[in-house]
Amino acid sequence: MKISSEFSKHALHYDTYNVIQNRVIEKLLSLADSKPLNILDLGCGNGSLCKAIDWEYEHFTGVDFAPGMLELHPKSNKIECIYGDFNDKVLFENLLTYKYDYVFSASALQWAKDLDMVFKNIKKLNAPIALAIFTSNTFKTLNETASINSLLRSADEVNRLQKKYFDVNFEVVNYKLEFESTRDMFRYIKKSGVSGARKILSFKESKKLLNEYPKNYLEFEVAFIYN
Repeated sequence: MKISSEFSKHALHYDTYNVIQNRVIEKLLSLADSKPLNILDLGCGNGSLCKAIDWEYEHFTGVDFAPGMLELHPKSNKIECIYGDFNDKVLFENLLTYKYDYVFSASALQWAKDLDMVFKNIKKLNAPIALAIFTSNTFKTLNETASINSLLRSADEVNRLQKKYFDVNFEVVNYKLEFESTRDMFRYIKKSGVSGARKILSFKESKKLLNEYPKNYLEFEVAFIYN
């Protein structure tokens, strides 16, 4: 397991709440060992990965289970947006009718209900992969301060599952995102989507955490799985 770290600063007044996700996409695309012509993006969201591709491709397929996100995704005769959930085996049965040169997934598979099943079905697509998955050390200090158990899998668990199906590289990257104030930090958590829309603290508990959080940054840990 290769472990590296990066540091990112963030000013919220720029209204850029997906700064870490964009850094992840940048790294993910750099890991691809070719410039694939037929691309699949699992959990494509509003098309951040699609927009970041800087080469000519023949066909791009983006899959997401949020219609609102798909509406924001870039559209063209080369881009196909599919409403689907990677937790659903039927989706993969349909995807098997296509041939992909590369399968990407940026910051989405951490929400897989059965990651083992998802990896198994990605393997069946018989294409090189570049996947990025947030792990349980994301928001580590915040979770410890608030006595919250992470919803995410550990990097070790993700690695154990992926090794059942792939013979590829596995790298863990730690990011830190700095804020001017704890209040800005909480605003980021609410708007970035990384928390999984979970609200488990009362107003009193949230206020206590706001006052006691010991750092001026949030931690993010991302597992990269790639050929």
